[in-house]
Amino acid sequence: MYRILIIEDDAEIVRHLELLLRDEGFSCIHAGTRQEALPLIASKPFDLALVDITLPDGNGYSLCTSIRQRGEIPVIFLTALGDEASTVAGFDLGASDYIAKPFRPLELISRIKNALRRSGRTPGLLRLCDLTVDPAAARVTKGGEPLFLSALEYRLLLTFLNHPGEVLSRSRLLEEIWDVGGDFVNDNTLTVYIKRLREKIGDDPASPRIIRTVRGLGYAAGERP
Repeated sequence: MYRILIIEDDAEIVRHLELLLRDEGFSCIHAGTRQEALPLIASKPFDLALVDITLPDGNGYSLCTSIRQRGEIPVIFLTALGDEASTVAGFDLGASDYIAKPFRPLELISRIKNALRRSGRTPGLLRLCDLTVDPAAARVTKGGEPLFLSALEYRLLLTFLNHPGEVLSRSRLLEEIWDVGGDFVNDNTLTVYIKRLREKIGDDPASPRIIRTVRGLGYAAGERP
């Protein structure tokens, strides 16, 4: 699962971005100021950054430089500054793309995918036991046969496969699958979806080997260490 860092101070824009990106299968982290963004850039893993140029405590240009120091991570500027000088300045700093506000949602998603593809961050196949997930095609197979999952079940499985062996708390899982496709997810429904997912992937609830319960902490994917 791709993780997108959003650096934007407008709460309404952030809300719409997060809903849009999560519906497309992306995971999001957010900073509203330059000061909030710097520690996230330094410590959190992410695959692409959406950066507003005009922030309450500075501009996004210097953040682009900090992000690029972490490697070939694409940066897309989202800004109301659509003049040629601002655009050129962004590209000179190594930005992958530049989108003026207001932006069209489908165009934004297309540009994000293009930037990820150009950066070579195309996901490979994810495998666990007899399950195989092709994130690019959103396709799941079990023993070579197609496995049909709901959007929430697919996102839940993808979350586990992207963190093999890692213990994921219930609150972390809720953050990852919240409001996918307009569905409301709370702690009780999370239990239901994990049960349904286990049933579909053939994970024996009495002795699960794909999604195991770590008592008092959450869940983990893969064999018990």
